[in-house]
Amino acid sequence: MVLRQFSWPYGGRQASLCGSFTGWRDCPMALVGTEFQVVFDLPPGVYQYRFLVDGVWRCDDTKPCVHDAYGLISNEVLVENNAHSVVQPEPSSIRGINMDEGIILTTLAVLDAQLPVKQAFKIMHDELQRNIRSLGHEELEMHPISLWKEAKLQFYVGPDGSAMQRRPLVHVKDSDNLVDVALTIIRNEISSVPIFKSLPDSSRMPLLNLATLPGILKFLCSKLQEQPEGCSFLQSQIVSIPVGTWSPHTGRSDGVSSIPIVDDNGSFRDVYSLSDIMALAKNDVYARIELEQVTVQNALDVQYQVNGRRQSHTCLQTSTLLEVLEELSIPGVRRLVVIEPTTRFVEGVISLRDIFTFLLG
Repeated sequence: MVLRQFSWPYGGRQASLCGSFTGWRDCPMALVGTEFQVVFDLPPGVYQYRFLVDGVWRCDDTKPCVHDAYGLISNEVLVENNAHSVVQPEPSSIRGINMDEGIILTTLAVLDAQLPVKQAFKIMHDELQRNIRSLGHEELEMHPISLWKEAKLQFYVGPDGSAMQRRPLVHVKDSDNLVDVALTIIRNEISSVPIFKSLPDSSRMPLLNLATLPGILKFLCSKLQEQPEGCSFLQSQIVSIPVGTWSPHTGRSDGVSSIPIVDDNGSFRDVYSLSDIMALAKNDVYARIELEQVTVQNALDVQYQVNGRRQSHTCLQTSTLLEVLEELSIPGVRRLVVIEPTTRFVEGVISLRDIFTFLLG
């Protein structure tokens, strides 16, 4: 399958496209800048298509055209399989990925270190197959996770050429307070931390659960609702608090996990985040996509087709800190985009991590 963009740059109030790959059914096109665009995921082959612009059938004279048996003119396109082998990222970039704040965990999966790799973790299986030397099915059944982790340390070498050293496991105990738990997550730039049960014998600590920033914030909000008195600072407007990233620094290049998307008028439309980029990597979409032709909106449309349109969570400069906390405590909400209510211009972004950094000083 190949992602192919079709465009109509010659004006009009509305446009749609139909072709042999749609069963000659009309498919609406979106106005992006000054041209109408639509993206289809097509298998390699030759296809015919036409545009319906303001109720009139049109063809693009600058593209190849053909006549059918009835004398109708259509554009023709050859879709070639442009898939290339996926280039493996450098080890440093793999280690640098930060997954941002995760959704509250309701199920905890625990893997036995002696469990076969293929049975334990399919993603691990796929990653091993993409390595320099692919392992056969029999080897995948034989090798345990512990052996795979040791081999990984040898594979990813340090700047001096030496093998990576095993890092101590970042964890907390059930006796630790929430402040220390949150600081552990923030300082280590991780999305969750395992919670071990405190026992006199430190060599054997049962795993209880995982702690995340969303889970901690949800607990705090429930307590604030029970005892609202004594927290007057929570009624402060968010604009008066040093938290988040505000214009003109909203699009800064360092430490950014998401970027607001605006239309031609500058009004907020959506957020393009790290998870959207990773979603494009599923099923080798990067190997099938023509990056120089596909816009951010096209990439989001692919997401919408699979998961449906999503709600973008926003707030105002006049929103109170308590309102922001309650909104960020909703499962799956990782950030709020601060907008101007009339124009929907982007004025800032407040993430879950920003909130905890502020609260913990």
